[in-house]
Amino acid sequence: MKSDIDLPKTIPVFPLPGALLLPRSRLPLHIFEPRYLAMIEDVLKTPDRLIGMIQTSEQNGEERMQSIGCAGRLTQFSETEDGRYMLTLTGISRYRVRNEVIGFTPYRRFEVNWSGFEQDKSACEKDPNFDRKNFFDLLSRYFQSRGLSTDWDTLKDADDELLINSLSMLLDFETEDKQALLEAPSLVTRRETIITLIEYSMRGGDSEDILQ
Repeated sequence: MKSDIDLPKTIPVFPLPGALLLPRSRLPLHIFEPRYLAMIEDVLKTPDRLIGMIQTSEQNGEERMQSIGCAGRLTQFSETEDGRYMLTLTGISRYRVRNEVIGFTPYRRFEVNWSGFEQDKSACEKDPNFDRKNFFDLLSRYFQSRGLSTDWDTLKDADDELLINSLSMLLDFETEDKQALLEAPSLVTRRETIITLIEYSMRGGDSEDILQ
């Protein structure tokens, strides 16, 4: 894994509401907009092949970009017959947005700060006090209440980090809630946040109230 020094100071950024990438997790993307097709073509020419995913939300009719995102390395790539790109990003590290780089690319590029996220580039996180039985009981009730289905055997076989991060990315939480999951300082905090979001949702509450 690259050290903090090796990560570039400027990266292309892909703002996308609801699309969450976490360190060591994988995010499939389907690219068809011309500006992002150009971004992928440029990224493939770089040694790091990094793309900064970042969430956006609408405030007062304007799209606002979050201040923290997660960069992923382009690890799988294919092109369809009609020129679309199917790719997978593998999460490398979270980052803070600094200044936008003004240039001639049709997509946005930013100077970013990697400091404060050193644990992202280390080994998988552990959650030693994770009560998996109670968690899966809660998750099962949540899926039933939402009419959702999943491969429970695969979920139960996943290690703590893979399980929590995958659910953070896949479950249909609000953008601000997903941002809270991204910014969680540890796997333990992320797991606790997921439990809070699920319990609140099952009570029929407005998830926006959780973060206020």
